[in-house]
Amino acid sequence: MSAATVEVADALFCQTHLKEVCTECDYDGREDNDAFYGYDPIDREAIECPALSTNKDGVYQCKKHGSATCTQCFGWKKQINRARTAAKKAGKS
Repeated sequence: MSAATVEVADALFCQTHLKEVCTECDYDGREDNDAFYGYDPIDREAIECPALSTNKDGVYQCKKHGSATCTQCFGWKKQINRARTAAKKAGKS
């Protein structure tokens, strides 16, 4: 059985805990998220989902800025790129 997922500003997370990698849900969305942004998958640290709420249309938005398109909180490509760089430096690629 696969974990239920949610999409938050074009990145996938487990629905229950909003984690990209969740041991409780047995979910790992790194490969899907890397592929979406045009990267080959590597063993990298998971990106972190900020505190969220939903707007009246049921769309996730960051609590900090109240925006569903917040590039500061939902800058997934930048976060993935940083995690990939750190993984390569650590010899995980």
